[in-house]
Amino acid sequence: MAIISSSLNESNNPRSNKELRIVGSRKIDKDNSIETSTSSRPKSLKEFIGHDHLKSSLKIAIDAAIFRNDSLDHLLFYGQPGLGKTTLALLIANEMGTNCKMTNASSIERPRDIIGLILGLKEGEILFIDEIHRLNRLTEEILYSAMEDYRLDLTVGANRGTRCRTINLPKFTLIGATTKLAAISSPLRDRFGICQKINLYSVSDLQKIVHNYANSIGINLCKEAGIKLAQSSRGTPRIALRLLKRVRDYAQVLNKNNFVSKEIVDNLLKYQQIDNKGLDETDRKFLSFLKENNGGPLGLESIAAGLGGDSSMLECIIEPYLIQLGFISRTPRGRILTFQGEQYLINLITEK
Repeated sequence: MAIISSSLNESNNPRSNKELRIVGSRKIDKDNSIETSTSSRPKSLKEFIGHDHLKSSLKIAIDAAIFRNDSLDHLLFYGQPGLGKTTLALLIANEMGTNCKMTNASSIERPRDIIGLILGLKEGEILFIDEIHRLNRLTEEILYSAMEDYRLDLTVGANRGTRCRTINLPKFTLIGATTKLAAISSPLRDRFGICQKINLYSVSDLQKIVHNYANSIGINLCKEAGIKLAQSSRGTPRIALRLLKRVRDYAQVLNKNNFVSKEIVDNLLKYQQIDNKGLDETDRKFLSFLKENNGGPLGLESIAAGLGGDSSMLECIIEPYLIQLGFISRTPRGRILTFQGEQYLINLITEK
């Protein structure tokens, strides 16, 4: 871990010596491999499963930057949680042969926090900010000149002693990740040279990810079990790997071995109330609430109040997958239950 704090105005701020910002840092070893705590992470873009078009585009940008002996353009990744945005940032650092310093926007509370992070960067290094849409306005404005012109324009002092100070910065790459692209201001968003959406994964790609991870943790996963896990993972690798860990526990405790069959997966999914489409109890309550209210339209806040949940969680986690399945649609008046969604609910009653 690297501990960084802004040294600016410390003499005028007695609290500054006690307030340090903590940032994760991933480095490259002698074999040009990323040092991570999880051995299952891919070590190169070639090993990253899925999103071939995205990988091809990134590889071209990386090779071009290496050819020019220049830093990579700033990148912005957006998409649902658990799709590999952080992993891609680490892989890009690996491909560029540089360090990746990592932080979350929620930990950057004051302008001096981002100043300290930027001043701690060396030539060509990467700064990864997760949930970058949470940055406040003042922090964003500091990033404008840092990203575009590689300099910090600061105002130092107070009253008649106020003066402007410009600090030249080494060329660096900022990689931002967000689940809410629209929440990022246009001036900041426009300063990213590369902006890529990370889509949900196909069942075949998820199956490969699950089997690779199973091999890395010593689990004998049969093909049918891998397919079942992939089908029930909502197109998200993080969910697939989480389910795999739970079926591993199930197999080790009940069967006293590391073999995972389709029957074990079926039992686990039934126990956790996850169906063949990856929908859980919250998803079904969402659909049922719409049906009970004549199929909508209903506003998100009304649905959240009816379910006793959080509207932001419903919007970021629940809705995108239901929309992809075609079970609901978003309209200017609110959410509507589609014919496919109604048929799904009817089939649930029939199966019972």
